[in-house]
Amino acid sequence: MDHAIKERTLNSFVLLLISAIFVVGNFLWQAHDGFNLWDEGYLWYGAQQIMKGEVPVRDFMAYDPGRYYWSAGFFALMGDTGVIALRAAVAAFQLLGVYAGLWTISIALKLNTTRRLAYLCIAAITLMAWMYPRHKIIDMSLSMIVVASLTYLLLNPRMKRYFFLGVIVGVAAVFGRNHGVYAAVASLIAMGWLTVKSPTPDNRLTGIAAWAAGVVVGYFPVLAMCLFIPGYFTAFIDTIVFMLEQGNTNLPLPIPWPWTVGFGTAGVVTETRWFLIGLCFMGLTVFGGGALAWVFKERFKGRAVRPELVAVACAALPYAHYAFARADVGHLAQGIYPLLLGIFMTTGALHSDILKWALAMLTSAVSLFILSAWQPGVLARTQDGWTSVEVSGSSLSMNPSTAEAVGLLRDLTDRYAPAGRSVLVLPFWPGAYPLLQRDAPLWEIYALSPRSEAFQRSEIERIKKADPGFALVFNMPMDGREELRFSNSHQWIEEYIRTHFEAVTNSPNAAYQIYKAPDKAKTH
Repeated sequence: MDHAIKERTLNSFVLLLISAIFVVGNFLWQAHDGFNLWDEGYLWYGAQQIMKGEVPVRDFMAYDPGRYYWSAGFFALMGDTGVIALRAAVAAFQLLGVYAGLWTISIALKLNTTRRLAYLCIAAITLMAWMYPRHKIIDMSLSMIVVASLTYLLLNPRMKRYFFLGVIVGVAAVFGRNHGVYAAVASLIAMGWLTVKSPTPDNRLTGIAAWAAGVVVGYFPVLAMCLFIPGYFTAFIDTIVFMLEQGNTNLPLPIPWPWTVGFGTAGVVTETRWFLIGLCFMGLTVFGGGALAWVFKERFKGRAVRPELVAVACAALPYAHYAFARADVGHLAQGIYPLLLGIFMTTGALHSDILKWALAMLTSAVSLFILSAWQPGVLARTQDGWTSVEVSGSSLSMNPSTAEAVGLLRDLTDRYAPAGRSVLVLPFWPGAYPLLQRDAPLWEIYALSPRSEAFQRSEIERIKKADPGFALVFNMPMDGREELRFSNSHQWIEEYIRTHFEAVTNSPNAAYQIYKAPDKAKTH
């Protein structure tokens, strides 16, 4: 017994060490590369506002609260609210995710110590390669934590493990309600699998009750916010109603199936990369459906199936929804982890060493090839024009267009909004506010979807009260869709800006509509 405990402890330490080496190495390599005024800025602003006492969703447009409080906790520990501190907070969560992924893979391995370590390192490289975009690493990590928790239950389905899985589902929902749904669906599938030909069906029903209790416990932070923070419950419900009115969880994009690649138009490297991306989208559906059908078929026939394989089979299709909801590389990366774990589990269990290592290295090589076109550490070292810019006390390397945007925002602030005066930047750059050390003058800091007239009128009142020194409207049609151009999706706010501010004519980009507040002496 003592030997088994020591072996498990050593295994956990080794997995944690491998995870830490790759996560810390990745952080040192590219933490100072790239800057994203869009989604990363959305996370950065929210985490900073928590430090100022504001509440996500209620006081500003936000994801579910977990990631903001996690990041703000690191801000408090580090005594820093800058973008590098934010990336450190994300990297700490990444460590948990990579550890969970490697632990799940290790369950399937029967290699000796040296070969096992080598295989896990190849797997770690692959898991790290797909961690793009950086501000969504928490989401990718959660998917691996969910799979590991499913595996933990399936290895030995006892009451406390049902409860533990439920807690993980609830906690996942605190970070993102979509994760709560995916994890809950995967859990129900796994528990359904356990009830098939179960010798103790009553115990399985009791287990489901324990799981449900765990979900409530895990989700308690949000339940408590709804109960005890004035206005939060109403704001929370409003976000759900708005999502239902939209009819989708994201802005959809065409799926880049392999046959949609325009061969002969973009060069061999780019075309090959997009062909492989298309195969990945196919893999999500083929693996998700095929693996799930197979594990249930084996269960009905009374044959044993490895618990970790059942876990990825249960999670693959729910998380595939993440990728298809907005079919770009960033969302593919957020939905692909059950598939990746499944690949390394099945290849790791192969009897042929040649096939095992060849498939593992091929998976890693393909992953590195695909994501090298997006990882900022690669781009900063291979593309021309990247320059170093100071952001929140740290030097960041960024591409020319981002550096130009940062310079423009700072110049406009110096000219029209000095001494801490409010600024208004719409609709795509919520990162402008933490960059400029300003509070947003409205609730909807990331205005991607059309809003009602009543909502816009309410936002206009907020803008009036804040009295921003300038307004920058990035009036570009999102995804090429004219209905998502700000002047069409938020016509009343756009009209207010146009009629109550003065146009600045020397914009460096035709899509940047720049306005300054009128001279107060002229308005009296």
